[in-house]
Amino acid sequence: MIARFPLSSCAVMAFSLLGTSCLASAQSVKKATHARSASRSSHDKALREQRAPTLSGGSESVIVTGTRELGKKARDAIAPVDVVSSKQLARTGQPTLRDAMQLLLPSLTVPTGGFDTGALTDSISLRGLNSNETLVLVDGHRRHTTANIYADAGPQQGTTPTDIDMIPMSAIDHIEVLRDGASAQYGSDAVAGVVNIILKKQNHGITLRSNSGITSEGDGYQQGLFLDGGLNLNNRGFIHISGDFVHQDHAFRSAPDSRTGTDINKVLSQPEQTRQAVAINAAYDLADHLRAYATATYAHRHAEAFQNYRLPSSLKSYPGYAALYPGGYSPLQTNEENDFEVTAGLKGKNLGWNWDISTVYGRDFDNIGLKQDANTALYRDTGATPQTFNNVQGYSNSQWTTGLDLSRKLNISIWPHSINLAGGAAYRYESYSIATGSPDSTYKGGTSLALSGTNAGNAGNFNRDVISGYIDISTHLTKKWQVDAAGRYEHYTDVGNTQTGKISTRYDFTKRLAIRGTFSNGFHAPTLAQEHFSALTISPTVARGLIAASSPGALASGAQRLKPEQSTSAEGGIIAEPIKKLHVTADVYQIDLRGRILPGGNLYGDRAATILSSNGFTPPPGVSGNNLSTQWFANVANTRTQGLDITATYPTDFGRFGHVNWDVAINLNRTRLRHQATREDGSPLLNAPSRAYITTAYPRSKMIFGGNWTSPGGQWVVSLHEIRYGQTTSQLTYYKNNNTSTASTTNYLPFHNKPKWTTNLSLTYAINKHWNATLGGNNIFAAYPTKTPKENRYLGAPKYYMSTSQLGINGGYYYLDISARF
Repeated sequence: MIARFPLSSCAVMAFSLLGTSCLASAQSVKKATHARSASRSSHDKALREQRAPTLSGGSESVIVTGTRELGKKARDAIAPVDVVSSKQLARTGQPTLRDAMQLLLPSLTVPTGGFDTGALTDSISLRGLNSNETLVLVDGHRRHTTANIYADAGPQQGTTPTDIDMIPMSAIDHIEVLRDGASAQYGSDAVAGVVNIILKKQNHGITLRSNSGITSEGDGYQQGLFLDGGLNLNNRGFIHISGDFVHQDHAFRSAPDSRTGTDINKVLSQPEQTRQAVAINAAYDLADHLRAYATATYAHRHAEAFQNYRLPSSLKSYPGYAALYPGGYSPLQTNEENDFEVTAGLKGKNLGWNWDISTVYGRDFDNIGLKQDANTALYRDTGATPQTFNNVQGYSNSQWTTGLDLSRKLNISIWPHSINLAGGAAYRYESYSIATGSPDSTYKGGTSLALSGTNAGNAGNFNRDVISGYIDISTHLTKKWQVDAAGRYEHYTDVGNTQTGKISTRYDFTKRLAIRGTFSNGFHAPTLAQEHFSALTISPTVARGLIAASSPGALASGAQRLKPEQSTSAEGGIIAEPIKKLHVTADVYQIDLRGRILPGGNLYGDRAATILSSNGFTPPPGVSGNNLSTQWFANVANTRTQGLDITATYPTDFGRFGHVNWDVAINLNRTRLRHQATREDGSPLLNAPSRAYITTAYPRSKMIFGGNWTSPGGQWVVSLHEIRYGQTTSQLTYYKNNNTSTASTTNYLPFHNKPKWTTNLSLTYAINKHWNATLGGNNIFAAYPTKTPKENRYLGAPKYYMSTSQLGINGGYYYLDISARF
């Protein structure tokens, strides 16, 4: 199958031309005069202090996340920061950034799977909280989020995460993951932590990489092609260009459909997708202590996910419709996504102040379509209907942020230690748009057997303004005792004001032993999608509506305006080197999150039908009772998340037999429900499955341990790591009548997805000074999630429960990775 995606002659020619250009540029740089470089050495040094460094990852790396000080190393940080290099990402053999990161960081998890359009956006979570509680930055600037809300059930329900896979992996130098609440430093969403993606800034060379892989069951083929290179701009700056092409096939894992006894139902499957992404990163010194910089990223994704199979008998109530699909059909939800972001700014140093003024505009477009479906009402009235719909639902989300950041070191006579003072202000404009579906998709209620087209009453354009300001002060109380305090104020035109603060401290007893701690509060403002999204999801015998809290139907049922989630976090840790070269960190944390935003207030049957009709939705015929439901977003619960992070590294030198770098990383995590909101009649807004989504759908533990052996001279590298995923627990619905109707909305099965072990192994060989080849496998013994009981499988097909964030459903993955550097 690998031969299906050969590197075309055009691509080879493009690689060759770019490589020739880069090499020629590098030769011209070598001819530049040393005198000019020397005259500007002090200026270059000042600018370098403001840039993220190129590094190999690890605790000795200089970081820019979680601190406003310049030159701080990860090992010396006042809060825990993980640093992952591009080399580490490539060694995982994964062509997507999200999947690579989850193999390296135990505090980071990804969904087991996803349904419908929710499967078409990649999300990450930190410390057992959903994606909305993790802030993503690119070179320190807030990254925009996706427009594709996850509307289906599960721990990610209601999230519009930053899709990090829309950033080219080839553009990434390293990633810094701050495992600490940081809303006072960075604003909304930094409740569980911050992921700061640092882009490459090299002004020379070219890197090529090809990654091909397939699952242990012979499907799910993936191909990735990655290219990046840098150019020197007259010794005053650089331009770095990167591009990715990634393709992923379906991987099918469904059990036999209970209606047919065959594997015709493909709902339990990995989506198919093709993604192209490009990034340009550049900077230029306009004068001494004045640098202009700019970054642009663009990505396009086409993705397809299967819905449940429809029986031929289900079409009998639609005259003539059965002739379109005499053997039944499996609808495919599609997404044509275009995502871009542009950053421009100036930075410099004047009168002792480092300053940075920037503007960032990002936007994500999602055009949701359908394949293998039809509009029954249109077919009945006109005798014709499309079977492919390109515009069933459409969403757009944008953020435009302009800000100023200042910092400097102060030395004053009344204080014996230097003071690092930082502050800034920003204005952000956010918008969210819901487009009306095409006339074919909305005709008399829409495509009633697969996905309802967005009607005009639920479409609209929504926006808000956000104004913020912060101050950050860091100093030493004694030579060994450091403190850092930050405060932030933000005003949202739709949800009001928030004030957050953070105080961190660190005490170094010796060079080999230190303690640190943080106390902070934070927030997550409801997204515009959470405030305004409405949709009707349709299965063969079930329909579920998710309506806006401000919609007529929700307001008539007691819905209230969404408020920001509020958090209070406390953390304490130890950094130690008990024996030489053995580096250990251990951090305990507690995150109290109040007013968590999730769908709540499920209503069923006739009442749900009335609410949906008042919002312009037409429930499909024959779906009623407990099979027809609706709900809306609300501040449903207060939770407490407690956990422990442990990391350890140790190198062993075997002389002529090479050396091994050992590493261990562990995350223990538990979330408990402290309070849940109720309706006016006192009944809870959350049912048992929803309570499980926020308390036990994330693994109680995740451990990664192993080592990398490198031969003398570095020609061979062998990497071996074990990952243990802890247990997750879900509350599963029972089904009866051939698994086509809900048995009860109050009786559920506590289902334990048992702990799983996976083994990752790779062998890398340096062919010469330019070329490397890696053969490897992730989950090489093909472990799978625990199978669900047959009576808890809707239509029999989903033998693994997708609505968790534990082990994926694909089994083993084996790959060949070839790279070159010039």
